[in-house]
Amino acid sequence: MLEQSLLAILEEIKPKDETAMEEARKHWLNIAKPLFSLGKLENAVIDMAGMKGTCDYRIDKRGLLIFCADNGVVEEGVTQTGQEVTAIVADNFTKNATSVCHMANIAKANVIPIDIGMVVDVESITKKDLKVSYGTKNMTKEAAMTREEAVRAILIGIDSVKRCKEAGYDILATGEMGIGNTTTSSAIASLLLEKPVELVTGKGAGLTGEGFERKIQAIKKAIDLNKPDVSDPIEVLAKVGGLDIAGLVGVFLGGARYHIPVVIDGFICAVAALIASRINPVAREYMMPSHVSKEPAGQMLLKALELEPYITCDMCLGEGTGAVAVLPLLDMGLAVYRQMSTFADINIDNYEVFDE
Repeated sequence: MLEQSLLAILEEIKPKDETAMEEARKHWLNIAKPLFSLGKLENAVIDMAGMKGTCDYRIDKRGLLIFCADNGVVEEGVTQTGQEVTAIVADNFTKNATSVCHMANIAKANVIPIDIGMVVDVESITKKDLKVSYGTKNMTKEAAMTREEAVRAILIGIDSVKRCKEAGYDILATGEMGIGNTTTSSAIASLLLEKPVELVTGKGAGLTGEGFERKIQAIKKAIDLNKPDVSDPIEVLAKVGGLDIAGLVGVFLGGARYHIPVVIDGFICAVAALIASRINPVAREYMMPSHVSKEPAGQMLLKALELEPYITCDMCLGEGTGAVAVLPLLDMGLAVYRQMSTFADINIDNYEVFDE
């Protein structure tokens, strides 16, 4: 039943509006500045016009959806800290006391944490109807979650976008919090990118050489044990993924369904974006990159998504820090697009576009 609901939503996803994009392109050509001189920012404005179905839009109300969940694989000693950190940081999101909170204040983005699968309830954010389970299973011993749990988490992500749409949000950024989620993300990346585990795995929040080797071996063991079918992205997600990733998959699909641009954060969010694009390729049209993660697979994932980052800062913090960092840049591009004089306004001839 849940999967049928997901399939019905996927059928409602439509490509970007090409007419709105063409109108936005023409407007850029009339703005009194050297042609194409804002580069990727001009393309971003055009892309958002297509997503929204109009060349006249704003991105005044923005939210950061942060999915919080725990991962059973931490039993294998693949992290520097314990699972208790997930709950502490998640609670701090509600107290404006994390790295991304301070960055979101500058970017004027509302931080919206969601407990989709932490091992404990946190009074400030836990809502029973949004919580799929109390963490995932240890993927080195069994599947991380059932297929039904994965689909339910995806649907929660989609519904989160729907609620944001109804609340008037113009653009959404993505973030996550969950000790052990670079391990699950590396497992998914290895499978979907068809790359060796060693090539796509990093030290996450910091591991010794010995810990790093445990992480690699845990991922290999999980893949060998569960043998996910790489042609079925939901199966890959269920067997070696996490609930935070699953919720984010839903956000990317929901962005496409409800015509809201969704900004990809770093490594973990990019993994979720890739899964979403494998579930429905049209969903990629509603994704916006932010930065390229310092994690080994960061650039590989963006290449697979056919997206180029707006910024390169060697960031790998997570929480949505890269996604909110790019919002002021988008503001600047849109300000020029909406407010700059046209050539006609100042009585000079337009620049001409010459073929190279």
